[in-house]
Amino acid sequence: MRHAIRLAQRAEAQGEVPVGAVVIQDGVCLAEGWNKPIALHDPTAHAEIVALRAAAGVVANYRLPDATLYVTLEPCVMCMGAISHARVKRLVFGAYDPKRGAVCHALSLTDAAFLNHKVSWEGGILEDCCAGLLRDFFRVRR
Repeated sequence: MRHAIRLAQRAEAQGEVPVGAVVIQDGVCLAEGWNKPIALHDPTAHAEIVALRAAAGVVANYRLPDATLYVTLEPCVMCMGAISHARVKRLVFGAYDPKRGAVCHALSLTDAAFLNHKVSWEGGILEDCCAGLLRDFFRVRR
């Protein structure tokens, strides 16, 4: 998670919302990502999507069934869809997102009956640090 936090700081330095993500498999970092929708002019360029795309390229497979995704913020509905389609085994996130989180807040897609893949998850890891990055980022912009 500390590496994902460093990536979130990189996003912030580039004027993006500070979210970072890392894909780990067998103790090895397969790929990393940070928010880039502004820089790439791409609304799908969330940290999770960037990291999942890169990881899929590394293993030459769109499925990542033995991977763990670490991300600094509870994923949104789009990212949870990608996580499910990639068959990520485990999701670990830092800050909860009560307004848009699709793990256990706005939606609970990890428990959705219509999805045939269940992702195990754990939230609140280094939550204060992850939430602080976001809080400080938006405080400056308001």
